[in-house]
Amino acid sequence: MNDFKKHIVNEKTSVLSILDKLDKLASDAIVFVVDDYFKLIGSLTDGDIRRGLIKGLSVEDDILNFIQGNPKFLNKNNYDIEQLQQWRKNNYKIIPIVDENQVIIDVINFRIQKSYLPIDAVIMAGGKGTRLRPMTLTVPKPLLKVGGKPIIQYNIERLRSFGVNNITISIKYLGQQLIDYFGEGNDFDVNMNYVEEEEPLGTIGAVGLVENFFNDYVLVMNSDILTNINYEDMFKELVNKDADMIVATTPYEVQIPYGVIETEGDNIIALKEKPTYTYYSNAGIYIFKKEFVNVIPKGDFFNATDLMEQLYTSAKKVIHYPILDYWLDIGKPHDFEKAQNDIKHIKF
Repeated sequence: MNDFKKHIVNEKTSVLSILDKLDKLASDAIVFVVDDYFKLIGSLTDGDIRRGLIKGLSVEDDILNFIQGNPKFLNKNNYDIEQLQQWRKNNYKIIPIVDENQVIIDVINFRIQKSYLPIDAVIMAGGKGTRLRPMTLTVPKPLLKVGGKPIIQYNIERLRSFGVNNITISIKYLGQQLIDYFGEGNDFDVNMNYVEEEEPLGTIGAVGLVENFFNDYVLVMNSDILTNINYEDMFKELVNKDADMIVATTPYEVQIPYGVIETEGDNIIALKEKPTYTYYSNAGIYIFKKEFVNVIPKGDFFNATDLMEQLYTSAKKVIHYPILDYWLDIGKPHDFEKAQNDIKHIKF
């Protein structure tokens, strides 16, 4: 997991010890001062120490005389994404995350991550990948390598870069290989869990098997998608439009090779010469409020489209999010070949 404790020092630590720690942190040189219970007291940089020395303090003085007593921080259970974006825009690099008791539980480092979203993720990885045989006869499709890295690993690293660190993988076919590869997630800076489908449960049914969700929102996605989607922007769209569920979509254009006549009864009301119509296809990525996990039956076959239908027919708000970034569903051999070429140019 993220070694956020390297940024934490106890209030009794000496100034010289802190200077040594700041030197080792290099470009990430800031520490957060806590009491014996890890409660945030203040922040400290080498600049704070330098200014204190100029004012007449010495390295023998208590560090509480040097600290910034009102540092920026995020409350894990109550924060505003807009505020987070503003801090990032204002070039704040490292922000502590605290719980309701002001105890530091994590640290955001904007040098290596993009955001901190209140989301748990479930990645659906139980399929047989029959269309990619013989490659998937001995390796599950999510572990097929694109550019030297398993497909699913790109998705996990992308989620983690947006602060999503509680991830569950739904497994079935050759699932032990996924467990062996990712383990508990320590090497990937995430908390990794697994649920196993005894029988195929559809595109979202395995979510009903997950015992605990730690955040207020759940993201579900297919494991065989290669994308650099902006999860923060998608989440903001969900929140800003006060929606209950948001579905990522990809535009699909259909060009009619003939002139089209639009009618009203027997009357012609418009003429369009070879028009192009845009439709939106389901991209296999969903975010919804945690409370709607209860809609998903435990252990029964259930598709994401079933969840959508149950929500919008019960007057819940379901919206879509057009992906403007790269997206590819690696379902067939030519998709796999395309991914091998595209990965050289995708900016993650």
